[in-house]
Amino acid sequence: MALINTENLKRKEKSRNNVHAEVDATYTSFIDENGVEYFQIDTYSSSDGKTPGKISQSIQLDRNSAIALMKLLKKELNIMKISKTD
Repeated sequence: MALINTENLKRKEKSRNNVHAEVDATYTSFIDENGVEYFQIDTYSSSDGKTPGKISQSIQLDRNSAIALMKLLKKELNIMKISKTD
């Protein structure tokens, strides 16, 4: 499981990039014992993997990291405003 640290989230130029295969994912939101709210995305092993259906990655965002990620996504993907048809 990984809680995103946006203070160290930096753009990295790579010489090679590739698109990964699609996998199933779920999300949840919860409040911890200190009253902090989190948003969590779980991705699952592909059907042809060693353990199909097993959680392979979990990423957690608190409010501040979610806002920072939303700003990055708007900038990097040139998202100005999301309409109801998107």
